[in-house]
Amino acid sequence: MKNIETGSVKESKVLGIARRARSAARQLSTLSDVMRREVLLVIADALVERQAEILAANAQDAEAALSAVEEGKMTRAMFHRLQTSEIGVAEMRARVRDVASLPDPLGRILEATELDDDLTLHKVSCPLGVIGIVFESRPDVIPQVAALALKSGNAVIFKGGSEAAHTNQVLAETWRDALGRFPEIPQDAVSLLHTREDVAQLLCLDQEIDLIIPRGSREFVRYIAENSRIPVLGHGEGVCHVYIDQAADLEKGHAVAFDSKVQYPAACNAMETLLVHESIADVFLPEMIAQFFNADVEVRGCQRTMSLANGNQQVRGSLRLGNGNLIVSATEQDWATEYSDLIVSIKIVSSADEAIEHIQRYGSGHTESIVTEDSDLAERFMETVDAAGVFHNVSTRFADGFRYGLGAELGISASKLHARGPVGLEGLTTYKYKLFGNGHTVAMYSKGERSFKHRKLI
Repeated sequence: MKNIETGSVKESKVLGIARRARSAARQLSTLSDVMRREVLLVIADALVERQAEILAANAQDAEAALSAVEEGKMTRAMFHRLQTSEIGVAEMRARVRDVASLPDPLGRILEATELDDDLTLHKVSCPLGVIGIVFESRPDVIPQVAALALKSGNAVIFKGGSEAAHTNQVLAETWRDALGRFPEIPQDAVSLLHTREDVAQLLCLDQEIDLIIPRGSREFVRYIAENSRIPVLGHGEGVCHVYIDQAADLEKGHAVAFDSKVQYPAACNAMETLLVHESIADVFLPEMIAQFFNADVEVRGCQRTMSLANGNQQVRGSLRLGNGNLIVSATEQDWATEYSDLIVSIKIVSSADEAIEHIQRYGSGHTESIVTEDSDLAERFMETVDAAGVFHNVSTRFADGFRYGLGAELGISASKLHARGPVGLEGLTTYKYKLFGNGHTVAMYSKGERSFKHRKLI
Protein backbone atom coordinates (compact mmCIF):
# COMPACT_ATOMS: atom_id res chain seq x y z
CA MET A 1 0.00 0.00 0.00
CA LYS A 2 3.06 2.28 0.29
CA ASN A 3 2.83 3.30 -3.33
CA ILE A 4 -0.73 4.57 -2.79
CA GLU A 5 -0.11 6.48 0.41
CA THR A 6 3.11 8.27 -0.47
CA GLY A 7 2.87 8.60 -4.23
CA SER A 8 6.64 8.17 -4.29
CA VAL A 9 6.52 4.77 -5.92
CA LYS A 10 5.01 3.84 -9.24
CA GLU A 11 1.23 4.19 -9.31
CA SER A 12 -0.60 0.95 -8.48
CA LYS A 13 -2.93 -0.68 -10.97
CA VAL A 14 -5.99 -0.04 -8.80
CA LEU A 15 -5.11 3.60 -8.21
CA GLY A 16 -4.75 4.03 -11.96
CA ILE A 17 -8.17 2.47 -12.54
CA ALA A 18 -9.71 4.73 -9.88
CA ARG A 19 -8.17 7.88 -11.32
CA ARG A 20 -9.36 7.03 -14.82
CA ALA A 21 -12.82 6.34 -13.37
CA ARG A 22 -12.73 9.77 -11.70
CA SER A 23 -11.92 11.39 -15.04
CA ALA A 24 -14.70 9.38 -16.72
CA ALA A 25 -17.18 10.47 -14.03
CA ARG A 26 -16.50 14.13 -14.78
CA GLN A 27 -17.34 13.52 -18.42
CA LEU A 28 -20.45 11.49 -17.60
CA SER A 29 -21.82 14.31 -15.46
CA THR A 30 -21.95 16.60 -18.50
CA LEU A 31 -23.84 14.20 -20.80
CA SER A 32 -27.44 14.93 -21.72
CA ASP A 33 -30.15 12.55 -20.59
CA VAL A 34 -30.89 11.84 -24.26
CA MET A 35 -27.31 10.63 -24.75
CA ARG A 36 -27.30 8.52 -21.57
CA ARG A 37 -30.57 6.92 -22.60
CA GLU A 38 -29.29 6.14 -26.12
CA VAL A 39 -26.16 4.50 -24.73
CA LEU A 40 -28.16 2.33 -22.31
CA LEU A 41 -30.43 1.07 -25.09
CA VAL A 42 -27.40 0.10 -27.18
CA ILE A 43 -25.88 -1.72 -24.21
CA ALA A 44 -29.15 -3.53 -23.51
CA ASP A 45 -29.15 -4.93 -27.04
CA ALA A 46 -25.46 -5.83 -26.77
CA LEU A 47 -26.26 -8.13 -23.84
CA VAL A 48 -28.58 -10.18 -26.04
CA GLU A 49 -26.14 -10.10 -28.96
CA ARG A 50 -23.50 -11.69 -26.73
CA GLN A 51 -25.89 -14.04 -24.97
CA ALA A 52 -24.10 -17.20 -26.13
CA GLU A 53 -20.79 -15.88 -24.79
CA ILE A 54 -22.36 -14.90 -21.47
CA LEU A 55 -24.03 -18.28 -21.02
CA ALA A 56 -20.88 -20.19 -21.95
CA ALA A 57 -18.90 -18.26 -19.34
CA ASN A 58 -21.63 -18.84 -16.76
CA ALA A 59 -21.66 -22.58 -17.50
CA GLN A 60 -17.91 -22.62 -16.91
CA ASP A 61 -18.36 -20.88 -13.56
CA ALA A 62 -21.24 -23.17 -12.57
CA GLU A 63 -19.28 -26.32 -13.43
CA ALA A 64 -16.39 -25.18 -11.23
CA ALA A 65 -18.76 -24.20 -8.42
CA LEU A 66 -20.63 -27.51 -8.42
CA SER A 67 -17.70 -29.32 -6.85
CA ALA A 68 -17.58 -26.64 -4.14
CA VAL A 69 -21.25 -27.30 -3.39
CA GLU A 70 -20.64 -31.05 -3.19
CA GLU A 71 -17.71 -30.46 -0.83
CA GLY A 72 -19.79 -28.18 1.36
CA LYS A 73 -17.67 -25.11 0.55
CA MET A 74 -20.56 -23.30 -1.19
CA THR A 75 -24.20 -23.18 -0.19
CA ARG A 76 -26.98 -24.18 -2.55
CA ALA A 77 -28.31 -20.64 -2.28
CA MET A 78 -25.04 -19.11 -3.49
CA PHE A 79 -24.83 -21.64 -6.32
CA HIS A 80 -28.36 -20.74 -7.37
CA ARG A 81 -27.56 -17.02 -7.35
CA LEU A 82 -24.50 -17.69 -9.48
CA GLN A 83 -26.41 -19.21 -12.37
CA THR A 84 -28.12 -17.44 -15.24
CA SER A 85 -29.94 -18.51 -18.40
CA GLU A 86 -31.49 -17.17 -21.59
CA ILE A 87 -34.32 -15.86 -19.44
CA GLY A 88 -31.77 -14.31 -17.11
CA VAL A 89 -30.02 -12.50 -19.95
CA ALA A 90 -33.38 -11.28 -21.24
CA GLU A 91 -34.12 -9.93 -17.76
CA MET A 92 -30.74 -8.18 -17.69
CA ARG A 93 -31.64 -6.49 -20.96
CA ALA A 94 -35.09 -5.56 -19.66
CA ARG A 95 -33.68 -4.01 -16.46
CA VAL A 96 -31.21 -1.89 -18.44
CA ARG A 97 -34.02 -0.70 -20.71
CA ASP A 98 -36.19 0.04 -17.66
CA VAL A 99 -33.44 2.23 -16.21
CA ALA A 100 -33.00 4.00 -19.55
CA SER A 101 -36.68 4.99 -19.53
CA LEU A 102 -36.62 6.51 -16.04
CA PRO A 103 -36.76 10.30 -15.62
CA ASP A 104 -33.42 12.10 -15.57
CA PRO A 105 -32.21 12.19 -11.94
CA LEU A 106 -29.65 14.94 -12.61
CA GLY A 107 -30.05 18.71 -12.69
CA ARG A 108 -33.34 18.64 -10.80
CA ILE A 109 -33.98 21.76 -8.73
CA LEU A 110 -34.86 20.26 -5.36
CA GLU A 111 -35.33 23.60 -3.62
CA ALA A 112 -35.15 27.24 -4.66
CA THR A 113 -34.96 30.21 -2.30
CA GLU A 114 -34.93 33.90 -3.12
CA LEU A 115 -32.41 35.25 -0.62
CA ASP A 116 -32.85 38.82 -1.85
CA ASP A 117 -33.57 40.71 -5.06
CA ASP A 118 -31.47 39.13 -7.85
CA LEU A 119 -29.96 36.66 -5.35
CA THR A 120 -31.39 33.15 -5.76
CA LEU A 121 -30.18 29.88 -4.23
CA HIS A 122 -30.88 26.56 -5.97
CA LYS A 123 -30.36 23.09 -4.46
CA VAL A 124 -29.66 20.88 -7.51
CA SER A 125 -29.22 17.10 -7.85
CA CYS A 126 -25.87 15.84 -9.17
CA PRO A 127 -23.87 12.57 -9.36
CA LEU A 128 -21.86 11.18 -6.47
CA GLY A 129 -18.84 10.51 -8.72
CA VAL A 130 -17.12 7.11 -8.47
CA ILE A 131 -18.83 4.09 -6.91
CA GLY A 132 -17.11 0.87 -5.80
CA ILE A 133 -19.25 -2.29 -5.71
CA VAL A 134 -17.95 -5.43 -3.98
CA PHE A 135 -20.33 -8.38 -4.35
CA GLU A 136 -20.67 -12.15 -4.46
CA SER A 137 -22.26 -14.65 -6.81
CA ARG A 138 -24.90 -12.74 -8.74
CA PRO A 139 -23.54 -11.67 -12.14
CA ASP A 140 -26.70 -9.68 -12.91
CA VAL A 141 -25.36 -7.12 -10.43
CA ILE A 142 -23.06 -5.78 -13.17
CA PRO A 143 -25.70 -4.74 -15.75
CA GLN A 144 -28.15 -3.51 -13.10
CA VAL A 145 -25.66 -1.37 -11.21
CA ALA A 146 -23.79 -0.18 -14.30
CA ALA A 147 -27.10 0.97 -15.80
CA LEU A 148 -28.02 2.91 -12.68
CA ALA A 149 -24.53 4.41 -12.52
CA LEU A 150 -24.55 5.56 -16.14
CA LYS A 151 -28.08 6.97 -15.91
CA SER A 152 -27.04 8.97 -12.84
CA GLY A 153 -23.73 10.13 -14.30
CA ASN A 154 -21.44 8.01 -12.09
CA ALA A 155 -18.46 5.82 -12.91
CA VAL A 156 -18.39 2.39 -11.26
CA ILE A 157 -15.68 -0.08 -10.26
CA PHE A 158 -16.78 -3.69 -9.69
CA LYS A 159 -15.20 -6.53 -7.75
CA GLY A 160 -17.24 -9.71 -7.99
CA GLY A 161 -16.71 -13.06 -6.32
CA SER A 162 -14.24 -15.52 -7.84
CA GLU A 163 -17.07 -18.05 -8.23
CA ALA A 164 -18.52 -15.90 -11.07
CA ALA A 165 -15.24 -14.60 -12.48
CA HIS A 166 -15.79 -15.72 -16.10
CA THR A 167 -19.38 -14.43 -16.25
CA ASN A 168 -18.43 -11.11 -14.70
CA GLN A 169 -15.55 -10.69 -17.15
CA VAL A 170 -17.77 -11.19 -20.19
CA LEU A 171 -20.45 -8.85 -18.83
CA ALA A 172 -17.91 -6.12 -18.09
CA GLU A 173 -16.33 -6.54 -21.53
CA THR A 174 -19.76 -6.36 -23.16
CA TRP A 175 -20.45 -3.09 -21.35
CA ARG A 176 -17.08 -1.53 -22.13
CA ASP A 177 -17.20 -2.63 -25.79
CA ALA A 178 -20.62 -1.01 -26.16
CA LEU A 179 -19.32 2.19 -24.59
CA GLY A 180 -16.53 2.12 -27.17
CA ARG A 181 -19.12 2.94 -29.84
CA PHE A 182 -19.59 6.38 -28.26
CA PRO A 183 -16.52 8.65 -28.35
CA GLU A 184 -18.17 10.99 -25.82
CA ILE A 185 -18.05 8.31 -23.11
CA PRO A 186 -14.81 6.80 -21.75
CA GLN A 187 -14.80 3.02 -21.40
CA ASP A 188 -13.30 3.60 -17.95
CA ALA A 189 -16.82 4.52 -16.79
CA VAL A 190 -16.99 0.78 -15.96
CA SER A 191 -14.06 -1.22 -14.58
CA LEU A 192 -13.64 -4.69 -13.10
CA LEU A 193 -11.17 -5.71 -10.39
CA HIS A 194 -10.09 -9.31 -9.91
CA THR A 195 -8.32 -10.06 -6.63
CA ARG A 196 -8.69 -9.56 -2.88
CA GLU A 197 -5.57 -7.42 -2.96
CA ASP A 198 -7.33 -5.19 -5.47
CA VAL A 199 -10.15 -4.71 -2.94
CA ALA A 200 -7.67 -3.95 -0.15
CA GLN A 201 -6.17 -1.21 -2.30
CA LEU A 202 -9.58 0.09 -3.36
CA LEU A 203 -10.61 0.61 0.26
CA CYS A 204 -7.68 2.99 0.77
CA LEU A 205 -8.61 5.34 -2.07
CA ASP A 206 -10.80 7.81 -0.18
CA GLN A 207 -9.58 10.61 -2.46
CA GLU A 208 -10.77 8.82 -5.60
CA ILE A 209 -13.81 6.74 -4.54
CA ASP A 210 -16.96 8.45 -3.26
CA LEU A 211 -18.97 5.46 -2.06
CA ILE A 212 -18.39 1.74 -1.45
CA ILE A 213 -21.36 -0.64 -1.65
CA PRO A 214 -20.63 -4.12 -0.28
CA ARG A 215 -23.20 -6.81 -1.03
CA GLY A 216 -22.86 -9.80 1.26
CA SER A 217 -23.20 -10.99 4.83
CA ARG A 218 -23.40 -8.73 7.87
CA GLU A 219 -19.81 -9.69 8.74
CA PHE A 220 -18.65 -8.85 5.21
CA VAL A 221 -20.33 -5.43 5.26
CA ARG A 222 -18.88 -4.71 8.71
CA TYR A 223 -15.39 -5.71 7.55
CA ILE A 224 -15.57 -3.31 4.60
CA ALA A 225 -16.82 -0.47 6.80
CA GLU A 226 -14.13 -1.04 9.42
CA ASN A 227 -11.32 -1.14 6.88
CA SER A 228 -12.03 1.96 4.83
CA ARG A 229 -12.39 5.70 5.30
CA ILE A 230 -14.69 5.77 2.26
CA PRO A 231 -18.42 6.08 3.08
CA VAL A 232 -20.05 2.64 3.00
CA LEU A 233 -23.64 1.88 2.00
CA GLY A 234 -24.07 -1.76 2.95
CA HIS A 235 -26.44 -4.09 1.15
CA GLY A 236 -27.80 -5.57 4.36
CA GLU A 237 -28.53 -9.17 5.15
CA GLY A 238 -32.19 -10.02 5.39
CA VAL A 239 -33.44 -11.62 8.58
CA CYS A 240 -37.04 -10.95 7.54
CA HIS A 241 -40.21 -11.91 9.41
CA VAL A 242 -43.89 -12.47 8.66
CA TYR A 243 -46.24 -12.17 11.63
CA ILE A 244 -49.63 -13.91 11.36
CA ASP A 245 -51.95 -12.10 13.76
CA GLN A 246 -55.01 -13.51 15.51
CA ALA A 247 -57.16 -11.30 13.25
CA ALA A 248 -55.52 -12.60 10.07
CA ASP A 249 -57.34 -14.03 7.08
CA LEU A 250 -55.70 -17.46 7.24
CA GLU A 251 -55.82 -17.98 3.48
CA LYS A 252 -53.91 -14.74 3.01
CA GLY A 253 -51.55 -15.80 5.76
CA HIS A 254 -50.71 -19.10 4.08
CA ALA A 255 -50.19 -17.40 0.72
CA VAL A 256 -48.01 -14.57 2.06
CA ALA A 257 -45.86 -16.82 4.26
CA PHE A 258 -45.37 -19.43 1.53
CA ASP A 259 -44.44 -16.86 -1.11
CA SER A 260 -42.13 -15.03 1.30
CA LYS A 261 -40.15 -18.23 1.94
CA VAL A 262 -40.44 -20.41 -1.15
CA GLN A 263 -40.74 -18.13 -4.19
CA TYR A 264 -36.98 -17.41 -4.15
CA PRO A 265 -35.39 -18.47 -0.84
CA ALA A 266 -31.89 -17.26 -1.81
CA ALA A 267 -33.00 -13.61 -1.92
CA CYS A 268 -32.23 -11.24 0.95
CA ASN A 269 -35.93 -10.32 1.15
CA ALA A 270 -37.08 -13.90 1.73
CA MET A 271 -38.74 -14.63 5.07
CA GLU A 272 -36.53 -16.46 7.56
CA THR A 273 -38.81 -16.52 10.63
CA LEU A 274 -42.58 -16.96 10.77
CA LEU A 275 -44.30 -15.62 13.89
CA VAL A 276 -47.82 -16.88 14.67
CA HIS A 277 -50.28 -15.70 17.32
CA GLU A 278 -51.05 -18.46 19.82
CA SER A 279 -54.83 -18.17 19.44
CA ILE A 280 -54.74 -19.32 15.80
CA ALA A 281 -51.60 -21.48 15.84
CA ASP A 282 -53.44 -24.82 16.13
CA VAL A 283 -55.55 -23.94 13.06
CA PHE A 284 -52.98 -22.09 10.97
CA LEU A 285 -49.75 -23.99 11.51
CA PRO A 286 -50.62 -27.59 10.55
CA GLU A 287 -51.58 -26.60 7.00
CA MET A 288 -48.71 -24.07 6.81
CA ILE A 289 -46.10 -26.62 7.89
CA ALA A 290 -47.56 -29.21 5.52
CA GLN A 291 -47.18 -26.72 2.66
CA PHE A 292 -43.58 -26.08 3.67
CA PHE A 293 -42.79 -29.80 3.85
CA ASN A 294 -44.37 -30.38 0.43
CA ALA A 295 -41.99 -27.71 -0.93
CA ASP A 296 -38.99 -29.42 0.75
CA VAL A 297 -38.60 -26.65 3.32
CA GLU A 298 -36.83 -27.64 6.53
CA VAL A 299 -38.79 -26.34 9.50
CA ARG A 300 -37.16 -25.30 12.77
CA GLY A 301 -39.60 -24.47 15.53
CA CYS A 302 -39.93 -23.30 19.10
CA GLN A 303 -41.03 -25.94 21.63
CA ARG A 304 -44.70 -24.98 21.32
CA THR A 305 -44.51 -25.30 17.53
CA MET A 306 -42.85 -28.71 17.79
CA SER A 307 -45.42 -30.01 20.24
CA LEU A 308 -48.31 -28.77 18.11
CA ALA A 309 -46.97 -30.15 14.84
CA ASN A 310 -45.52 -33.47 15.90
CA GLY A 311 -48.89 -34.71 17.06
CA ASN A 312 -50.76 -33.52 13.97
CA GLN A 313 -51.48 -36.14 11.31
CA GLN A 314 -51.77 -33.52 8.56
CA VAL A 315 -48.19 -32.52 9.20
CA ARG A 316 -46.93 -36.07 9.65
CA GLY A 317 -48.49 -37.11 6.34
CA SER A 318 -46.55 -34.39 4.54
CA LEU A 319 -43.19 -35.27 6.09
CA ARG A 320 -40.32 -35.25 3.60
CA LEU A 321 -37.38 -34.81 5.91
CA GLY A 322 -35.19 -37.87 6.34
CA ASN A 323 -33.89 -37.15 9.84
CA GLY A 324 -36.70 -38.86 11.70
CA ASN A 325 -37.97 -35.61 13.23
CA LEU A 326 -40.93 -33.65 12.02
CA ILE A 327 -39.40 -30.34 13.04
CA VAL A 328 -35.90 -29.41 14.14
CA SER A 329 -35.73 -27.59 17.46
CA ALA A 330 -34.86 -23.95 16.84
CA THR A 331 -31.88 -22.55 18.71
CA GLU A 332 -31.15 -18.98 19.78
CA GLN A 333 -28.88 -18.68 16.74
CA ASP A 334 -31.72 -19.64 14.38
CA TRP A 335 -33.71 -16.54 15.28
CA ALA A 336 -30.85 -14.33 14.07
CA THR A 337 -29.87 -16.38 11.00
CA GLU A 338 -30.32 -15.48 7.34
CA TYR A 339 -30.70 -18.95 5.84
CA SER A 340 -30.98 -17.89 2.18
CA ASP A 341 -32.22 -21.43 1.65
CA LEU A 342 -35.28 -23.66 2.00
CA ILE A 343 -35.20 -23.41 5.80
CA VAL A 344 -37.66 -21.54 8.01
CA SER A 345 -37.89 -20.99 11.75
CA ILE A 346 -41.33 -20.72 13.39
CA LYS A 347 -42.24 -19.20 16.74
CA ILE A 348 -45.63 -19.02 18.44
CA VAL A 349 -46.12 -15.71 20.26
CA SER A 350 -48.71 -14.62 22.80
CA SER A 351 -49.36 -11.16 21.34
CA ALA A 352 -48.53 -8.69 18.60
CA ASP A 353 -46.30 -6.90 21.10
CA GLU A 354 -44.25 -10.06 21.59
CA ALA A 355 -43.95 -10.41 17.81
CA ILE A 356 -42.75 -6.82 17.50
CA GLU A 357 -40.27 -7.32 20.34
CA HIS A 358 -38.92 -10.45 18.64
CA ILE A 359 -38.52 -8.58 15.34
CA GLN A 360 -36.75 -5.67 16.99
CA ARG A 361 -34.37 -8.03 18.79
CA TYR A 362 -33.48 -10.38 15.96
CA GLY A 363 -34.41 -8.56 12.74
CA SER A 364 -31.82 -6.92 10.51
CA GLY A 365 -33.90 -3.85 9.67
CA HIS A 366 -34.58 -5.14 6.16
CA THR A 367 -38.24 -6.06 5.57
CA GLU A 368 -41.04 -7.12 7.93
CA SER A 369 -44.67 -8.02 7.21
CA ILE A 370 -47.86 -8.41 9.23
CA VAL A 371 -50.92 -10.34 8.08
CA THR A 372 -54.07 -9.09 9.81
CA GLU A 373 -57.52 -7.68 9.11
CA ASP A 374 -57.16 -5.37 12.10
CA SER A 375 -56.30 -2.07 10.42
CA ASP A 376 -55.47 -0.32 13.69
CA LEU A 377 -52.97 -3.03 14.63
CA ALA A 378 -51.52 -2.98 11.13
CA GLU A 379 -50.95 0.76 11.40
CA ARG A 380 -49.32 0.38 14.83
CA PHE A 381 -47.09 -2.43 13.54
CA MET A 382 -46.01 -0.38 10.53
CA GLU A 383 -45.26 2.67 12.69
CA THR A 384 -43.51 0.76 15.47
CA VAL A 385 -41.32 -1.71 13.59
CA ASP A 386 -37.99 -0.16 12.64
CA ALA A 387 -37.11 -1.54 9.21
CA ALA A 388 -36.47 -0.28 5.69
CA GLY A 389 -39.68 -1.95 4.53
CA VAL A 390 -42.78 -2.67 6.63
CA PHE A 391 -45.66 -4.43 4.84
CA HIS A 392 -49.31 -5.26 5.50
CA ASN A 393 -50.87 -8.40 4.00
CA VAL A 394 -48.12 -8.76 1.41
CA SER A 395 -45.08 -10.96 0.80
CA THR A 396 -41.66 -9.71 1.89
CA ARG A 397 -40.46 -10.57 -1.61
CA PHE A 398 -41.91 -7.29 -2.87
CA ALA A 399 -38.93 -5.45 -1.32
CA ASP A 400 -37.13 -4.99 -4.62
CA GLY A 401 -36.03 -2.03 -6.73
CA PHE A 402 -37.72 -3.27 -9.90
CA ARG A 403 -40.99 -4.04 -8.09
CA TYR A 404 -40.86 -0.59 -6.48
CA GLY A 405 -40.60 0.97 -9.94
CA LEU A 406 -36.94 1.98 -9.56
CA GLY A 407 -35.95 0.14 -12.76
CA ALA A 408 -33.20 -1.78 -10.95
CA GLU A 409 -31.33 -1.56 -7.68
CA LEU A 410 -27.82 -1.40 -6.32
CA GLY A 411 -28.93 -3.40 -3.33
CA ILE A 412 -31.16 -3.02 -0.31
CA SER A 413 -29.85 -0.83 2.48
CA ALA A 414 -30.83 -1.21 6.11
CA SER A 415 -28.97 2.00 6.89
CA LYS A 416 -30.88 5.13 7.91
CA LEU A 417 -28.46 7.58 6.29
CA HIS A 418 -28.35 8.67 2.63
CA ALA A 419 -30.45 5.79 1.27
CA ARG A 420 -32.70 3.14 2.81
CA GLY A 421 -34.43 0.10 1.35
CA PRO A 422 -33.98 -0.70 -2.37
CA VAL A 423 -31.37 1.77 -3.63
CA GLY A 424 -32.05 3.11 -7.11
CA LEU A 425 -31.05 6.24 -8.98
CA GLU A 426 -31.73 8.56 -6.06
CA GLY A 427 -29.22 6.65 -3.95
CA LEU A 428 -26.50 7.46 -6.49
CA THR A 429 -27.12 11.19 -6.48
CA THR A 430 -26.33 13.97 -4.07
CA TYR A 431 -26.84 17.71 -4.47
CA LYS A 432 -24.97 20.96 -4.71
CA TYR A 433 -26.02 24.54 -3.99
CA LYS A 434 -25.94 27.00 -6.88
CA LEU A 435 -26.15 30.67 -5.95
CA PHE A 436 -27.03 33.24 -8.62
CA GLY A 437 -26.43 36.93 -7.86
CA ASN A 438 -25.60 40.31 -9.32
CA GLY A 439 -22.48 41.57 -7.58
CA HIS A 440 -23.84 40.90 -4.10
CA THR A 441 -21.43 41.02 -1.15
CA VAL A 442 -21.84 39.84 2.44
CA ALA A 443 -20.77 43.30 3.66
CA MET A 444 -24.08 44.72 2.38
CA TYR A 445 -25.92 42.56 4.89
CA SER A 446 -23.48 42.64 7.80
CA LYS A 447 -23.61 46.47 7.74
CA GLY A 448 -27.40 46.45 7.61
CA GLU A 449 -27.57 48.02 4.17
CA ARG A 450 -29.71 45.14 2.95
CA SER A 451 -31.72 42.34 4.61
CA PHE A 452 -32.53 38.80 3.51
CA LYS A 453 -35.98 37.81 2.24
CA HIS A 454 -35.52 34.02 2.38
CA ARG A 455 -38.61 33.51 0.25
CA LYS A 456 -39.17 29.87 -0.80
CA LEU A 457 -39.73 29.50 -4.54
CA ILE A 458 -39.78 25.68 -4.66
